Amino acid sequence: MKATLNPLLFAKAIADDTRQKIMSECCCCTLSVNEIVEKIGLSQPTISHHLAILREAGLMDIREEGKQTFYTLNQERVAFCCGQLMIKFAPEEKATQVMLNVV
Repeated sequence: MKATLNPLLFAKAIADDTRQKIMSECCCCTLSVNEIVEKIGLSQPTISHHLAILREAGLMDIREEGKQTFYTLNQERVAFCCGQLMIKFAPEEKATQVMLNVV
């Protein structure tokens, strides 16, 4: 089930430095929570909190294997949300028009 665009959730999700680091680490690969903890250097509860916000915004794809959960950035969702923000807040910009012509 794809979440509908909620600009507030999207903005909240990408506004935090830790969440941006998590998004970068999970951009092109799938990582377990423990792997994310190792890469970011924060506690497991802190990483889990930030992952919950990213999941709520629909920005992470999740795969469960036994007791472990693996995360990867939903790049399509990131692109869609950014495009929707461009349409809403910068409809007359050349970049927005180019994007609309491509889509």
